[in-house]
Amino acid sequence: MGGKPRSVAVGGSFSVEQPLWIAISAFRVLTLLYAIGRYAEHEQHYTNQLGAWIYMGVLSAWTLGTVRVFWSKETCTRRWLVVDLALIVLGILLTRAFDAPHWVAGGDVTLPTIRAASAVLGFAVYGGWLPAAFAGVVVGVANVIEAGKLDSSNLHNIVLLLLAGVAIGFVIDLARKSEETLARALEIQAATRERERLARDIHDGVLQVLSLVSRRGAELGGEAAEIAALAGEQEVALRRLIASGLSAPDGPAPGGTGTAAAVDPTTPQDLRALLAPLSDSRVSLAQPGTEVLLPYAAAGELAAAVGAALDNVRRHVGEQAQAWILVEDEPDQVVVSVRDEGPGFDPARLAEAEREGRLGVSQSIRGRLRDLGGSAEFFSAAGQGTEVELRVPKQRQHGSQHSGQREGKR
Repeated sequence: MGGKPRSVAVGGSFSVEQPLWIAISAFRVLTLLYAIGRYAEHEQHYTNQLGAWIYMGVLSAWTLGTVRVFWSKETCTRRWLVVDLALIVLGILLTRAFDAPHWVAGGDVTLPTIRAASAVLGFAVYGGWLPAAFAGVVVGVANVIEAGKLDSSNLHNIVLLLLAGVAIGFVIDLARKSEETLARALEIQAATRERERLARDIHDGVLQVLSLVSRRGAELGGEAAEIAALAGEQEVALRRLIASGLSAPDGPAPGGTGTAAAVDPTTPQDLRALLAPLSDSRVSLAQPGTEVLLPYAAAGELAAAVGAALDNVRRHVGEQAQAWILVEDEPDQVVVSVRDEGPGFDPARLAEAEREGRLGVSQSIRGRLRDLGGSAEFFSAAGQGTEVELRVPKQRQHGSQHSGQREGKR
C-alpha cells in the first residue's frame, strides 16, 4: 500500500480530503449503531450470545475511541486502518462460530454487517482505489469463509463493496492530482507576479538611469561617449535578462524587501498628494478639488504608472516636451489620463518593444494596472500625440484586502 500519501492544501490549510475524513469518521459511528441494532434484533439466532455481545462491546469501544483519529488525514495512519480492518474481519469470522449453523447457511447477516464498508472506505480515502480494492477483497474473502460458499447474495454484496471503495478511491486520486496541479499553478502565478514587480522596479530605476547616461553621454562626446556606449550595452543586456526571466515562470520566486510593508496597504490614500510632485513647468496637472481616495498600495502603484508614462514622454518626445495629466474621480473607478504633444506612434510598436525587452509599457504601466484589476489603454495617431488612459476600479480595491496586503509586502 506504500507510505502515507502527501496531502496538498491549497490557499491555506484546506484540503478536499478533509471533509471526506470527517464523513468516514461519522459513517463509522452510524454503521456501528446499525450493527448493534441489527444484532439485538437477531440475538436469538446466536448460540453464543455472550461472546457476540463481548465482540460488539469491543467494536463499539474501538470505534468510539478512535473517532478523533479517523477525523483527520494527519492522525489516521495506515496502522490504524489495518487494525480497523482486522477487527472487522474478526467479527465476520466470529459470526460463523457464534451464530447457529442453520442461520449462517440461511444467509444471516454478520456481526459487523455494513460497518465493514467504513473500513474499505477508510482505505479509499487514505490511499486511493488500489488500497480500497485490497481491503474490499479481504472483506469479501472473509464473507465467503463465513458463509461457507459463494452464492449470489455474497457475490452481490462483495461487488457493491468493491465498486464503492474503488470509485471513491479513484475520485480521491483525481482530487489529489487536481490539488497538486492547482498548487503548482498558484506557485507559478506568484513567481510570475514577483518577476513582473521586480522588472517594473528595475525599469523605473536602473534602466532609466542607464538610458539617461547613454543619451547624455552620446550628446557630450569624448570620454563621456565611451561611458555612454558602455551604459547602452548594459541597458540592452539587462533588458534581455529581464525579458528572458519573465518568459520562464517555472523557477523559484525571487525574494524582495521594501518599505511599503511598514504601512497598512488598505489605508486610504489621497491620489492627488502622490501626483502633485509629478507636475512642473512642463507637466500640467488637472484634478478634482476633493480627495481622490484609493488604498495606499493601489494609489502608490497608480502614481508609479503615471510616472512611467511621463518617463516615456521625456524619452521619446524630448526633455522639454509638454504633457498633461487629468484625474477623474468617478463613482466606481478612478481614471487618470496622461497626454503629450509628441508625433505619436504605431500601436503595433508596443508589442515589438516588449519582444525586444523594453518593458516600460508592458510592466511598468500595463502590468501595474493589471495587478490592480484595472486597465491601461494607449491612443495614438501620427502627428496627434499619445494619450494613456489608466483605470482603477474602486470596488475591487476596497473589497480585496488580501490583494492589497500582498502588494504592500514589497
